[in-house]
Amino acid sequence: MGLGSYLIYIALLMIVPLWAQSKVKNTYKKYAKKATSSFMTGAQVARQILDDNGLYHVKIEETRGMLSDHYDPRKKVVRLSRDNYHGHSMAASAIAAHEVGHAIQDEQAYAFLRFRHSLFPIASLGDKMSIFLIIAGFILGASGLIMAGIVFMGFAVLFQLVTLPVEFDASNRAMAQLVSSGVIRNNEERDTKKVLNAAALTYVAAAMVAVAELIRFVLMFVASDD
Repeated sequence: MGLGSYLIYIALLMIVPLWAQSKVKNTYKKYAKKATSSFMTGAQVARQILDDNGLYHVKIEETRGMLSDHYDPRKKVVRLSRDNYHGHSMAASAIAAHEVGHAIQDEQAYAFLRFRHSLFPIASLGDKMSIFLIIAGFILGASGLIMAGIVFMGFAVLFQLVTLPVEFDASNRAMAQLVSSGVIRNNEERDTKKVLNAAALTYVAAAMVAVAELIRFVLMFVASDD
């Protein structure tokens, strides 16, 4: 790998994720200070959208941590961080609606979500084991170990890529639900989209880094066989 290529790789690996995280935090901080015209809390928004879609069985819980919001498909629970659970802001409404978007995907058996769930066990294993297999392979000169590590890493990368349509679809559902339910008005749609788009950047950055890492090891493997 030449110096120029190496610098590009380092930029992808470090600068892009840091920029994405900074963008998310700054956007969230800005719109966490702006209340929606409906003045509903994130928990109220989540409950209304869930009920509007007949998901009365899905619970809403408060969870610890900042931006730790998520949907648990096993227990059918939307978990919102404290500020978003109790907050009346555009950020709280957007994030709550996004997580409910995942609950709707789950109820409707959204194809990419089901595929991601099926990938999770091997992708999780690949994420933990691949780098050790690859390093051990290079140290021992065992091409089989390197290839096994690359294959495992490939599943982890595929998981990251499949996550993108899942997250973008959840955000699209969130916008549609926020508008149709009257939580936000027309003049609030642009700002709400900014929150959702900023959050999506973290997934895009993660996918870019994962792909770059996989390509680097594939090229190293090919070069070692020459």
